[in-house]
Amino acid sequence: MSDDSAESRSTKSLNLKPSDAGRLATLCGPLDQNIRQLEQRLGIHIKNRGHDFQLEGPRDGVRKGEALLTHLYAQIGGGATLDPKTLHLYLQEAGVNELVEAPAENGKDSPNVNQVALKLWQKTVRPRGPRQTQFVRDLLSEDIDVNFAIGPAGTGKTYLAVACAVNALANDQVNRIFLVRPAVEVGEKLGFLPGDLTQKIDPYIQPLYDALFEMIGNERVERLIDRKVIEIAPLAYMRGRTLNEAFIILDESQNTTISQMKMFLTRIGFGSKVAITGDLTQIDLTGRQHGQRSGLAHVLPLLKDIAGIHITRFTSRDVVRHPIVQRIVDAYERDEQQQQHRNDGPIEQ
Repeated sequence: MSDDSAESRSTKSLNLKPSDAGRLATLCGPLDQNIRQLEQRLGIHIKNRGHDFQLEGPRDGVRKGEALLTHLYAQIGGGATLDPKTLHLYLQEAGVNELVEAPAENGKDSPNVNQVALKLWQKTVRPRGPRQTQFVRDLLSEDIDVNFAIGPAGTGKTYLAVACAVNALANDQVNRIFLVRPAVEVGEKLGFLPGDLTQKIDPYIQPLYDALFEMIGNERVERLIDRKVIEIAPLAYMRGRTLNEAFIILDESQNTTISQMKMFLTRIGFGSKVAITGDLTQIDLTGRQHGQRSGLAHVLPLLKDIAGIHITRFTSRDVVRHPIVQRIVDAYERDEQQQQHRNDGPIEQ
């Protein structure tokens, strides 16, 4: 028993180069808070004298700690900042695993991490972890026209889709951005909404606005909307249109009906790119009790083998919000699995 325990533990010495007191201070954080956060999340002990570090603990945690410290030190050397929120994103399980699979060498970034960077008007957006990175690469690929992103809340699906749309517009790859969402209320009736079309659907489209404002700036967003460069519309208003040279985002697509999904997909014109995001665990269709099926659930198996279409499936490991969100998603998934098991019932002999 003790021999097995000893084999599962490891000690690793690490020297961070080049020596730079400023980079080291940023890496460690005020009162070594970043080091303490690494220790807590990875379950290891970290000691250092200057740039010489010693890591002790479970073998897997030590490997991840070594990869993270090396990668973060290199990132800081490139001008990146490091705070508890940013460190949490690096500690995201999927991202940590990729760092370990492709460790940094000689202080350089590992080959598969953060290679993609979208330089927008207001900020630079970088995907976190392998699935986010692959999703962005697919959206940038000339060989893929339609990208589905399926997974729980907090995995960055909508945010990254908007970032790629803004990137395409900034680089003159498209002429317009269309933001489309089903106008489905989440378990409550909002009643009659006053105002014009845009004002009526604002409550449903606000997450897309938030991302646009952060990436482009409020004034520029308003100007682009006034010039119809950015168009925001409920899904029902897409019928009869053909969208050429546009970046089209269908958000919350789990709340489309089968006929709505078919209608949307047949709006795609030449030179257009489509991102379809959704979470099959959060379907709010009011007709589900009458057998109405989600258009997203219906279309995924139909299109999965068609050239030019790619599906990225995110999991709770890809959540980039507060750590509690990942644990909440896991709890709901366990409950749904147990509920499904209870509904299936025992198999009769």
